[in-house]
Amino acid sequence: MIQWEYKTVKLAAGGFLGGKVDDDHLQETLNALGFEGWELVSSFDTTMSQGSSREIILIFKRSALLE
Repeated sequence: MIQWEYKTVKLAAGGFLGGKVDDDHLQETLNALGFEGWELVSSFDTTMSQGSSREIILIFKRSALLE
């Protein structure tokens, strides 16, 4: 049976009122974790107020190696 391990990453959303994501940092994070075998399975934002995002939450999984 396949067993999974999970990783949660939080990326801050910047800007004066929040909600602005650094696209380059996001892409670097996704590529680095993908290279390590992590697969993005979900992402969502945490709302600060009136639709502005405080942070982006990324959830990854990869197969856990059994010894």
